[in-house]
Amino acid sequence: QQQLNPTPPDPMQAKVMKLLPVIFTFFFLWFPAGLVLYWVVNNVLSIAQQWYITRKITGQAAAAT
Repeated sequence: QQQLNPTPPDPMQAKVMKLLPVIFTFFFLWFPAGLVLYWVVNNVLSIAQQWYITRKITGQAAAAT
């Protein structure tokens, strides 16, 4: 997912973005499985949606030039 997002201008923000998946892994260890499944599916669908939108926008920009 980090490849889909632009590089943050703040180096501290970039470090936080790299650490969040690790933190969330330990955070969700004690959550019910259904909630974790919901979170994973929601994130996968959000990544797919962002990928599709980004691809569509770059395709339109390339066609316009």
